[in-house]
Amino acid sequence: MKRIIELFKNEEKRTIVFLVISALSLIISFFHIGNLKIDLAWIAIILCGVPIVKGAIEGLVQEFDIKADVLVALALVAAVLIGEIFAAGEVAFIMTLGALLEERTVAKARAGIEKLVHLTPHTARIVRNGVETIIPAEQVQIGDKLRVLAGETITVDGVIISGQTSINQSVMTGESLPVDKGVGDEVSSGTVNQFGTFDMKATKVGEDSSLQRMIRLVESADASKAKIVGMADRWATWIVVIALVSAIGTWFVTGEIIRSVTILVVFCPCALVLATPTAIMAGIGNATKYGILVREGDALERLANVTRIAFDKTGTLTYGKPTVVAVESLNANISSEKLLKLAVSAELRSEHPLGQAIVSHFRTLSDTSLEEPEEFLMIAGRGVKAVISGNTILAGNKELLAENSVVISQELLDKVTGYRNEGCTVIYIAINGCEAGFVALSDTLRKESADVIRKIKALNVKSVLLTGDNPQAASHIAKSVGITSFYSECLPEDKMGAIEQYQIKNELVCMVGDGINDAPALKKAYVGIAMGGIGSDIAIDAADIALISDDIKCIPHLLSLSQKTMSTIKLNLALSMILNFVAIILAMTGILNPILGALVHNVGSVVVVLNSARLLNFKSKL
Repeated sequence: MKRIIELFKNEEKRTIVFLVISALSLIISFFHIGNLKIDLAWIAIILCGVPIVKGAIEGLVQEFDIKADVLVALALVAAVLIGEIFAAGEVAFIMTLGALLEERTVAKARAGIEKLVHLTPHTARIVRNGVETIIPAEQVQIGDKLRVLAGETITVDGVIISGQTSINQSVMTGESLPVDKGVGDEVSSGTVNQFGTFDMKATKVGEDSSLQRMIRLVESADASKAKIVGMADRWATWIVVIALVSAIGTWFVTGEIIRSVTILVVFCPCALVLATPTAIMAGIGNATKYGILVREGDALERLANVTRIAFDKTGTLTYGKPTVVAVESLNANISSEKLLKLAVSAELRSEHPLGQAIVSHFRTLSDTSLEEPEEFLMIAGRGVKAVISGNTILAGNKELLAENSVVISQELLDKVTGYRNEGCTVIYIAINGCEAGFVALSDTLRKESADVIRKIKALNVKSVLLTGDNPQAASHIAKSVGITSFYSECLPEDKMGAIEQYQIKNELVCMVGDGINDAPALKKAYVGIAMGGIGSDIAIDAADIALISDDIKCIPHLLSLSQKTMSTIKLNLALSMILNFVAIILAMTGILNPILGALVHNVGSVVVVLNSARLLNFKSKL
């Protein structure tokens, strides 16, 4: 009994049960099974028809909103009044089925805001009069001194007043590499302290903090995204007017009310209601084969109209992991291979992503054993210091070398400038107090990125790059993949703002991203596509479409599929309208009665479904 009550509380499950019962009742009614005294088509009318009539009346009375169900309600009532019970039940069943398909297809957006809220720390470690205490995060005030330990998430925005560290800023910038911070540097709420302990002064608290500002961006972007109205409802007023004029005119001329009722029945927009959802469902089925999860039913419909695709860089056009791209020695007595081996030995015990990347790189090149450091010290925000075979090795940033009285030559600075302009992170190496060379690491481009951009261009869609990189690095990445427009040093609001500027100019933008920082832009865009495998849950929740395989190669197919889906919808609409008008003419002349009219006009529904099914096997020619 409890399960039955729970079943009927779920609107979707309740509708499915009603449809199954209605279908059985219509079959029994049509074939006169059991010679029952009561026409079981009444069951379909009660279960499927009554909600339609109720909804139409409420829409008219409360909002004066004329939708397709107004015509359906008129046809149902008219058919019942003249005794055409089966015709009324059949129309009610078809329309309820179409509404269910549409509802399942056009899913409601899920903002993912709750997950963003969970990122905000609930407590803060405050230092007052030299005493360290933990207080609720909402009690932090501007000017308070906070202490952040290694591994902790920063509670509010502020400025470091003592200590050095590396901060994982992927929440805000999307960049995969941690950023070294020291006294005077700003830190943002929601970012993570990787190494070391530091003290900071709170500058922005509560609703003014960076993370809370991003939450509001996601909310506002979601609220401003227009939802597409179904074709049947968009044309409902005209359909109702034409149907009523045709029915009343026919009754006036012929004096036969049955012809008028038949016109209302054949004019019911069953095929029109099915035209969009069946095509979209077939398109979604096709997308699934390519590892594409379409989370919003109308996303394919919207995607067909985009004129520009905005790409995040890290984790989207790139793999999102640092790899060694160059090792150069400035010491004639030390080869690049030897320098790399020394750097790897120094980084063996490092927990820093860059150090781990250097070690991983060496192990892909050689299986030789590495020398363990005799001494090892990790310096937060600077790098590492190790003693190997009696030699003191420094591996880190310029500040590390400067603090250990190592002079960096102009030759070395000139060599690393080119790599830095390409977006590389440089690890300087010094041996026994003298500069020795450097290791350059970069987030490498996906092999397929340039080909994907080329194919997108072939579909008459422009591409733009949105990245947190500096202008030189952004320009280098954009040119490498064939993108002519780019925005650099982007924070979440900058990405969202760039998309808004395009859409103000009536350019419909699709955003492709993977990180939490992309969530506002994914929501703001006309269509949002998230990298489902490596992307954050929040980015996926904010997006309309998720690439489960993290393979951007499928984006050109997705664009082609969306365009094919729209052309299929238009063909469906044309076929259904043509068949309807032919049926109306036959009804006016008396050739069709309500039952036969219902059967003939529902042929349009079958044709629409079969035409939509062709999308399941669609393959892009690109």
